[in-house]
Order: sequence, then C-alpha cells, then structure tokens
Amino acid sequence: MLPFDENILLITDSYKLGQWKQYPPKTQHIYSYFESRGGVYDEIVFFGLQYLLKRYLAGAVVTQEKIDQAAAFTEAHVGPGIFNRAGWEHVLTEHGGRLPVEIRAVPEGLVLAPHHVLMTVENTDPRCWWLTNVLETLLVQCWYPCTVASRSRYLKKLIKAALVESGTPEAVDFKLHDFGFRGVSSVESAALGDAAHLTAFSGTDTIAGILLAQQYYATDQMLAFNIPASEHATMTSWGREHEVDAFRNMLEQFPTGLVSVVSDSYDIFAAARDLWGGELREQVLERDGTLVIRPDSGPPVQTVLRLLDILGERFGTETNDQGYRVLHPNVRVIQGDGIDDEMVSAILDALLAAGWSADNLTFGSGGGLLQKLNRDTLKFAFKASNATIDGTDRPVYKDPVTDPGKQSKRGRLWLYHTTANQYTTYDHPIEGRDNLLQPVFRDGALLQEWTFEAVRERAAV
Repeated sequence: MLPFDENILLITDSYKLGQWKQYPPKTQHIYSYFESRGGVYDEIVFFGLQYLLKRYLAGAVVTQEKIDQAAAFTEAHVGPGIFNRAGWEHVLTEHGGRLPVEIRAVPEGLVLAPHHVLMTVENTDPRCWWLTNVLETLLVQCWYPCTVASRSRYLKKLIKAALVESGTPEAVDFKLHDFGFRGVSSVESAALGDAAHLTAFSGTDTIAGILLAQQYYATDQMLAFNIPASEHATMTSWGREHEVDAFRNMLEQFPTGLVSVVSDSYDIFAAARDLWGGELREQVLERDGTLVIRPDSGPPVQTVLRLLDILGERFGTETNDQGYRVLHPNVRVIQGDGIDDEMVSAILDALLAAGWSADNLTFGSGGGLLQKLNRDTLKFAFKASNATIDGTDRPVYKDPVTDPGKQSKRGRLWLYHTTANQYTTYDHPIEGRDNLLQPVFRDGALLQEWTFEAVRERAAV
C-alpha cells in the first residue's frame, strides 16, 4: 500500500470522490478561487502555496498504481460505481499523469486586506472539469501558513511600535521566537508554521521550519538563529541545593555571547535576587556576553515586571534617550510562557507604563503562535465562481440568506494594485493594468518559484 500522503487521488475529502457525477451535463470547465473573508487581522500575508505545489502536485503524480488503490478504497469506503476511474485514467494516458490544471496566485509574501482573491484554480482539459474542486481540500490548507504569517507580522508591528517608543526598533527581528515544535499537531505543521513565522522574524527553535524554507523556497541561506539555552531537566538534575552550581555551569560552558537560562525551577525571584544578582553577580557582569533569564511560570505580566525590578536593583539600569529604563547590557529577560496576541500586547503596555524599555524583553511563543488558530481565524474559503457549460460561461456563486458574510464572488477574477498598499478584485480585466494573479502552476509544471528572501521583502513591516 502506498503511504497515506503519497496518493494525490486520495488527498481529498470523501464526499468529493463522487462529485464528478454531480455537475450539469456538458460541463467543460470549473474555475474556483481562494480568499480570506475577514477575521482577527486586518492584513493577510499570502504564503505557503509554493510548498504545497512542489510537495504534492508538481510532476507526474498520477500512476496506475494510485488509480487502482483509489478505486479499491473508494468502493470499500463509499460504494461501487462512485470512483471516477475513466477520468483519472484520462489524466494518466493523455497527460502522462500530470494534472491538467492552471493555478494563478498573488506573489508570496504579498500583504493585502481580506476579501481579495489570492489564488484561482481551473482545469485546462475540458474532460477534467471535475478536477478543479477535487484539489480544494489540499489547496485550502494554505490557510495555515497564511494565518501564521499574518499573525507573526501583526505581532512584529506591535513589538516594533513599542521599540520605536521605548528602545531600539532595529532589533525587532529577534524579539519573537518560535517555541512551537512540540505544541503542534505534526512535523509538517511545525515546519510549515515556522516557515510562515520566519517571513517576519529571524529567531526560532523549530529546526523543521528553516529546513522547509531552504528546500522549498530556493535558498541556501541560514534564515534564522538561536543561542545556547537550558531547560528544566538540565537545571533540576543538579538538585535544588545546587541550583547555583547549575547556573554557574551555564556561564562557564558558554563564556561568551548570548545564553538563555530557565530560572523558575524553584523560585524565580530568589534566583534573580540571590543567585544571579548575588553569588553570581560579578561573573555575569564580567562575562563577554548577555545572560537571558527565562521565567516559565506565573502570571506573565506581573512576573516580568517583578523580575525586571529585581534585576534592575541588582545589576543597575540606565535611562535611554526616549526616557525608559534599560537593564545593564549583560542581563535581559525572555518570556516564553503563556504568550499569544493578547499577552504580548498586555506585557508591552505594562512594560512601557512602568517605565521599562521594550529592549529588556524578548518573547517566545509556542502553541499561542502555531496552534491557537484555525481556518476561521481569517475565514479562508475556496469557492467555484465560474462554470463553462456547452461552450457558455456561467458565473456561479452562493448567497445564503442566513449568513451574508458567506456570499461568494462571481465569474472570473482579476486583482489589481490600485493605490499605495490598496488592491481591488474585479470580475473583468482592465486594459493596461497588470493582473497580480500570476500563473504559478500549469499542467504539472511549476511556472514561478519565489525565494524566501523575496517573500520576506514583500512581507516586511
């Protein structure tokens, strides 16, 4: 048996297996589109389609073995006479197993408001009208990297604004680290979600995301960075009575540069006051680098503020040009527990209100970054908008009386840049204007390949 994720005929919803029977007679062409219908962010970053195309759709992806497997599965799962064997064998014999569809999309990394077309999909062979929406299930999964990229960009804007007011905005690229690998549902989710995060930031603990971005976005550059860091196992293995020795060992093993040490195994405030700021104070101050102290429990806002107060008393502060307090450069804090959109905002507000510069703090986020979201966070949808039946185009749409927000677009679609950072979706072409929906895939071939650097440039804050 083929691996479950290797048969493109079965990477779809069960109910789609019999939908080739449901279109009107003489249907020749189905045209569908993908959009965000709004949600928690007012800007959408388009990202992740290139990975899906290269990983699942490019090349000769239909084989006789896959057809036979899908036929047997469908008969057992749904019933006899449901599987579209003739249609798939046509793809195999007439197209060499390459999918006869064309996909157009906006450039990856583009930032635009909701309610605009982001991608269109249509069949290029009139005998494969049924194929367009079979691919919906896979292609809609673009919602996940788009949502993570949009979230990370939103948080970058939030953190940068605090740094502009209170500190050093050029440091923003390393102010939010992805801690989410263990908190997501799969290795693929970790990789794709972290790559989306890296469209905005350059710090992560999720190795898979860097590797995915390098492999699928045409770059050999190191796209993100990290530092030596401890976890509770390496600290508590010394025993409570030897916590100071565990801390000292970190300073000795990593005598230069940044080093992060989780310090709440027993009493974060005593550790900051009596160990880091007491017995180890001179070693911290003499070290050629910065100690980053990590709390990992307690109410985040109160914990961060109290910790900064203790560290300020023990290591001293300076007042920067903006009038905010900054710890001695050898000491900083990273808050990686309980971090999501709302908590980042609450901590930054409290930090500035207390007179502390945002330079003192870095954030880490795990589930709050990569897992605390779903397709409805930005209301992504994939809908058919045009059908060609017996040679005549027919705009198609849904308009449910119970939910006007789910009204879909009609006809073929074009996206144009109208004014600075403003875009408009049209149902007709405009002469002399460049359609931002560019062909990226046709008949099994990738037509456009974006580098990760180009994606980052478009998504820049």
